[in-house]
Order: sequence, then C-alpha cells, then structure tokens
Amino acid sequence: MRKATPKRAASFSGSAEQATLAARMPDQLLPLVELAYNLWWTWDPRAPALFGSIDESLWETTEHNPVALLSKLPAGRKNQLAAEGPFLAALRDVHRCQRAYLRARPWFRQRYAGKTRGLVAYFSMEYALHESLPVFAGGLGVLAGDHFKSASDLGLPLVGVGIFWRQGYTRQHIDESGEQRDAYDKLSPASLPMSEARSKSGRPLRIRVPVGGDTVVARAWRLAVGRTDIYLLDTNLPDNSPKHRKLTDRLYSGDRDTRIRQEILLGIGGWKMLRGLGLPVTACHLNEGHAAFCSLERVAELMRDQRCDFAAAAAAVASSTVFTTHTPVPAGNETFDTKLVDHYLRGYARRLGIKPRQLLELGRIDPEDASEDFGMTPLALRLANRANGVAALHGQVSRKMWQGLWPNRKVDRVPIGHITNGVHLRTWLHPKMADLLNEFLPADWDQRQDQARVWQKAKDIPARRLWDLHLELKAELVEFVRHRMRLQLQRYGASQRRIAAAGSALDPEALTLGFARRFAPYKRATLVFSDLKRIQRILTSARKPVQIIFAGKAHPADTDGKALVAAIARHANSRRFKGRVVFLEDYTMDIAAHLVAGVDVWLNNPRRPQEASGTSGMKPTLHGGLNLSILDGWWPEGCIDGVNGWAIGSDRDHDGSEEADRRDARALYQRLERDVIPLYYDRGRGNLPGKWIRCMKQSLATVPPAFNSHRMVKEYLTRYYLPALGSKPGRR
Repeated sequence: MRKATPKRAASFSGSAEQATLAARMPDQLLPLVELAYNLWWTWDPRAPALFGSIDESLWETTEHNPVALLSKLPAGRKNQLAAEGPFLAALRDVHRCQRAYLRARPWFRQRYAGKTRGLVAYFSMEYALHESLPVFAGGLGVLAGDHFKSASDLGLPLVGVGIFWRQGYTRQHIDESGEQRDAYDKLSPASLPMSEARSKSGRPLRIRVPVGGDTVVARAWRLAVGRTDIYLLDTNLPDNSPKHRKLTDRLYSGDRDTRIRQEILLGIGGWKMLRGLGLPVTACHLNEGHAAFCSLERVAELMRDQRCDFAAAAAAVASSTVFTTHTPVPAGNETFDTKLVDHYLRGYARRLGIKPRQLLELGRIDPEDASEDFGMTPLALRLANRANGVAALHGQVSRKMWQGLWPNRKVDRVPIGHITNGVHLRTWLHPKMADLLNEFLPADWDQRQDQARVWQKAKDIPARRLWDLHLELKAELVEFVRHRMRLQLQRYGASQRRIAAAGSALDPEALTLGFARRFAPYKRATLVFSDLKRIQRILTSARKPVQIIFAGKAHPADTDGKALVAAIARHANSRRFKGRVVFLEDYTMDIAAHLVAGVDVWLNNPRRPQEASGTSGMKPTLHGGLNLSILDGWWPEGCIDGVNGWAIGSDRDHDGSEEADRRDARALYQRLERDVIPLYYDRGRGNLPGKWIRCMKQSLATVPPAFNSHRMVKEYLTRYYLPALGSKPGRR
C-alpha cells in the first residue's frame, strides 16, 4: 500500500489550530479537519457516524470529540483510511453536505436581507453544544446551545459571548455509599473544536478589563456553530496574577468575590472583546443577569463617543437590549453585597458621571433601601426595554416578582413578556426516528417544523411501525444503561458478581420512566419515594412492572441537592426495588439523548411555580414519549390531559408546606396507578397497546411544532431583535 503524503500546514486554509492538525493528516483526509472544526457536525447524524467509523473505541473514549479523535489517531490508521475507497466516498458526501449547508441562503436572508443592520450579541454564562465541550452546568446552557443551532439553521445575525471554563463544571462520581463526589476536567484548547480569535490586525486578540484596581488581560476562543460564531473569554495568561489567571477555571464558583469578577469579565470584557474583533454589534441579548454589567460598559462608551449624558446613553442602550430572566424565585437571582460591588465597580460611577450611591441604586428593587443587596436582575431590567420570561406561567410570576421596579403599575402592566423555550429538534432527534418522520411528514418538514399542520401527518404512521421503533430505541437505552452501570461499578471496585449483574439490569418490556435534570430541592427528585410501600408495589409488580432511570447533578456547594442524589443512589442500590431503579452518574448530553429517545414517560414534579420552563420534557415527545408532570413551566401550555400526556394534580401553586408535597405525591401515585400503568399494559391484537400508541401520536403531533427552538428564535427575532436592531444607540 502506497503511503499517503501529509499536507503541509502552510497550504491549509483555516485557523492556526486547524493547520496544525492538518499538517498531520494525509491529503485525502483534510476534509475531516474542516468537518471537525465546525459544530454543525453535532446535529447532522451523518458526521458523527463518519467519525465513529474511524475508530469506534477512540471515538467513545474521547467523548465523541472529532478534534481529539484525529489528534490521537495512529499514523497507520490515517494511511489506511486515506486508501479506503468506501470511507473516502462517505467523507466526500458528508463534506459536501456541510459545505452546502454553509453556502445555502437561509430563511432570514431570504426574508430580511437588507432590512436590518448589524449583529445581535448573545451573552450567556454557559453554552451546551456537545458533551465533548463541557462548559455548561444544565438547562440554561442547553437552551443557549439550542438557541444558537436554530439561529444557524435560520441564518440569524447572531454572535455569542461566553467564557471558556478550563475545568468546566463538576464531573460527578457516585461512591459506593451513594454520595456525590466532584471532580474537574482540565480542558485543553488544542484538543477542542475551537480556534484562538484574532483582532482586525490579524494578531491574537487581547483585551484589558478593569476589575477594581487591577487590569485583567483576556483572550478569546472562537467556536464555529454552523453559520454562527460563539467567542469564549479566557484569562489563563501569564500577564495575569494567579488570582485572575484562575478566574476562568470553574463555572459557577461558590466564592462571591470570584463570581463577581467572572460576571465583570463576561459583561464588560465580553463587550470589549466584540469591539476588539471589530464586529458590527448593534443590539445585545442578555441570557440571564450574569452579563448585566455589559450595559454599564455600553453606557460609558456611548457617553464618551457621543458626548451625551448618562440618562440619554442609558435610554439608548436600553432601546437596543433584550433581557431574558430564567429564575422564578427571588433567592435564585444573582445578588452581591454592596461593599463588593463598590470595591470592583466604583470606577464605573466616575465614568458614568454618577455617584457610587446611584450606581448601587441601579441594582436595587427599592433604590432607597440601603440594606438591599445589589441584584443583577434589577440592573438588567433597568437597562433593557425588552424583557421576557421563558414560559407563559413564568412570565406571570416574573411580572409579580419584579413589580417593585415599577411601583406605579399594576402587575399585568409590568413590561415583562414571555417567549416559551423550545428545543433544537435535529440535536435531540434519534436518527432512526428522523428516518421515520422523513417517510411520513412532508419532504420539507424540517424547514416548516414550527407549523402545526406539518406534524398532523405523524398520526398516519402505522401503529406497528411506531411501536416497533419505540421498542428498538428502548432496547438501545437499556443496553446503554447497562454499559454505564458496569463502568460505574468498576470505578469504585465493586465485586465481579455485581458488575455481571448490571448486565441484566432493567427490563426492555417494562414501563420505563425517566427523571433527569439538575438535583435542586424544588425539583423534588425523591417525591416518587414519599410512600416507600406504595412505590415498591408499583415498581415490583409481577404483571405490570415499572422502572425508573434517574440522572442529574447537584451543585458542588448544594448540600441539600447532594442529599437527594445520595437518597436516589441508595434506592437504586437497595434490594427493596430489585433493579427497578437506576441512577446514572455524571449526567451529560449523551446520556440525555439516549434517555429522551428510549423512555416511555418523562417524569417532572417541581414545586409549582418554581420551574421557569424546563425543556427536558419536550425532547421525548419527538419519539412519541409522554409527559407525566406537574402543571409548571412549559407543561401548562403543552398538556392535553390524558391525550398527549398527563398532569399531576391541579394548577394550584405549592405553598411550601409538607402537606403540599404529600398532596402532590398522592396525585402522582394516583396517576400512575389509575391512568399510566393500565394504559401501557392494555394490549390488543398483536400485543399492541393501541390506546397508548394513540397518545404517542398525539404527543408527536402536538408538542414538537409548538416547542421547538426554531419557533422560539423566530419569536425573539420578530418581537425583540428586529426592533432592537432598528434602534440607533447614541443619537440624541
């Protein structure tokens, strides 16, 4: 076999990081580098399948990271692939698909070309784009990732700002006693699909951010997400003191001093970075209050450049700012001690031409209350003309919660609207289910996924076809869970007998519930275990067995959340439930994708109305999964009770009492015993659960068209982005 000649990096058109990898690749495999460095591959199943075929074991151990895969691939295997005709044909096909996607004229350009100016900058503390890039903690990041993927598909003029967390978020390990143990990665940019950002002059970008009496130097890493870009700030540079160099180590540090400096970096540093890149940003979208300091920097800049006063500059910035709040309880909103704010931001009061006291008042609900901490949400709301919650119920809760900022208005006149969250369908849709939808939905269903009539065709899928595919996906889930359980048991030195027993855990035929999310107390992961005797009867029934798969992390500093993790882990290890309860450690997007594709029912039981939206329950519906949920978050808008899922209890708010928890637990048991379990096991001809399948079709026909991120992003565009882009900041 003739050995392929490596391509020299100098002749490769791409970033320096891409060129370095390309220099180690044969000519025939260079398209792999181009594929690897654009995260388009995370939502087109042909690309992961191609990468997986290179080396299945290495693909698995690199957490499905194509840059790490190609970096670690032995030279012999590269040369073998370079001479392998079928692989090269598949590579050419996937590469053509990527290039066609990037060159196409998307929806936004077709409809709004020439009608808008500039970019919208989207600020978020976290982005969940793929499990191999673990710079996210949970739902906020998943929403941001899905937002950008839809923005790419639709072609919106959006650019992202975030932070490169070199140690990511906690990696969760469950020890033999069931306790959560926290560990952290050490992420290397060289092994990730990102490139160092450069200034307009072509040199690596460096920005200088005033933080109290210090100056923090930061660089930025560019992530290509289809047609859009996200830039992540990084302070791990020798220019900085150790204190500031570690600033971007860990997401959501529990230390308040570190946290405020991180938020200064995100907001103020993020805006300076956009200016350093020379991007024509004319509007900002703040995804939660973490980036609210951005508005202060923009006001100061306008005052300097336009020579206007604080009031005029603040009004101009507000007219081009969108703010999304995600937290329906006051305690969940970020606040800082005023002494800390004064220490780090006193210089901004001078730049803004206001007194330090006036700056602190911007972050208070009641400006006159000197005892009130400085809140990032009040600051964001005061400097944004467009604000929203993330579900209809959450919008109501937010208007009531923040009415104090508009004391002369009635609650229903508080200027906080809502745009209900959605999910990026292609990211969460199993390829086999996509094939089935392609067969029965209109050919252009993906482009019209937010139209209800398109999804009515899902009802035409033959019951046998839908059920057989569901059983296949559930069997995949069971095998995946067994594999993960064996790895967990091996990690803490379990006996060979226990490890072998994991190979027969779960029953592919049993009714399977999924519960996976952040383990915060209000989400009540243990509610289903409120009555141990009753749930034991339900789960271990010989005729109609039920099983539950749990996954989720508690924040490292959340002792109550960790107690919930330990309780679930102990139930999973107990003889009482005979293998009917499983807890999967270290919840990732990969685990989530398997769960939402394979479970029968998605369980959600927060204390209403503390779930702002939640998106996890939207994803099983893509595969005909059904929701069993408290009427909180998005579910009041999606639930057709008994038709496409079930409500637990009524639309009554939780009053914080133990009796309210007991009431919800009783309602959960009743739903399981009277509705869910009988319907699942009601079999007809061919052992088909005909009535259950009708509910699956209703779920598939009603939820995806209303709760997808294409619809969500289009709403942001028409209601908020277009007016914000049309404003003219700085004009007096």
